[in-house]
Amino acid sequence: MDFSIREEEQAVVELARKILEDQATNERKKVLEASEAAYDETLWQTLADSNLLGTAIPEAHGGSELGFLSLCLLLQEVGRSVAPVPAFPALVLGALPLARFGSEAQKGEWLSGIASGGAILTAALSEFESSDPLAPATRVEAQGGGYRLTGIKTNVAYGEQASRILVPARFDDGSIGLFYLDPGSDGATLTEQEVADGQPHAQLEMAGAEVAEQARLASDRDGAEVLRWLVDRAVAARCMMQLGVTERALEMTAEYSRERIQFDRPIGSFQAVHQRAADAYINVEAVRLSAQEAAWRLSEDLPAAEQVAVAKFWAAEGGQFAAYACQHLHGGIGIDMDYPLHRHFIWAIQIEHELGSAKHQLERLGREIAANGLPSS
Repeated sequence: MDFSIREEEQAVVELARKILEDQATNERKKVLEASEAAYDETLWQTLADSNLLGTAIPEAHGGSELGFLSLCLLLQEVGRSVAPVPAFPALVLGALPLARFGSEAQKGEWLSGIASGGAILTAALSEFESSDPLAPATRVEAQGGGYRLTGIKTNVAYGEQASRILVPARFDDGSIGLFYLDPGSDGATLTEQEVADGQPHAQLEMAGAEVAEQARLASDRDGAEVLRWLVDRAVAARCMMQLGVTERALEMTAEYSRERIQFDRPIGSFQAVHQRAADAYINVEAVRLSAQEAAWRLSEDLPAAEQVAVAKFWAAEGGQFAAYACQHLHGGIGIDMDYPLHRHFIWAIQIEHELGSAKHQLERLGREIAANGLPSS
């Protein structure tokens, strides 16, 4: 693994951090939350004007084509700032599969809009009927030169704000297809859902919802492989966001521990605080190393199944531990809604819930090792 960051990747980090630190302030977030706006449209447009939304979008469609690792570094900065913008759904779930597998017509219709901040595309990967995003229970049938989708998707990020939702579904023969559904189509119903971090999510119900033939993604490819490609990158990107969330929470905790005086001493001088903070630091570093390895291998198109599973484990287990530890070390102020740490806590827990049980990841890795031995790299 190459741990170095290229000059253009460092430029993405520095520019994103400058914009997010200037605009995604605690005071601005409080105003936005009070307004019940879906997201910070002004901040989103600033990121677009700086060409950050086009980080992984081809130059021919208004992007800078810097690749998946650069996009993950951008998402890490969004996580650090817990910025209320649709970066993950639009840039990962929306733009990535479109740029890689979309037809020229599909790319021409949507990619430049995503890069300019004018369009949001997302994907519906979660279901009540299946806990495995690679095995959708949603059904699809070919009909009249198009398709009909039937099923329920849950936790669709920015579903009500999206122009199109990428829906994986299963044909009667067991094969999988992916379809860009217009959420306003007949037979499609969106219902708002509340989640821990307050970001917009929706439940998508499809009762024979129609999609045209040209709305199918990568019809000439194995849909199961395309779906796995997307899910691996979605997991790795979410792990990088968890890294940003928890590393900033730990920095805030270190600052607080130096300033908070108890018994005439900074609380950071107490051994119990040292131990708790050290454990949180170890967990954050585990999130960092595993997430960066998974993101790098995927950016190089290297096999990464084991690395993604390890990153998923640490982002869930380590992220949850670090978030709780940081809030614990802050004491009562950690849950004060006027103090910024509470957003990092709820984002960390939301990402943990999305990634799923850490125990499940260990069991999966155990089965892989038992069947195939330890990975060679």
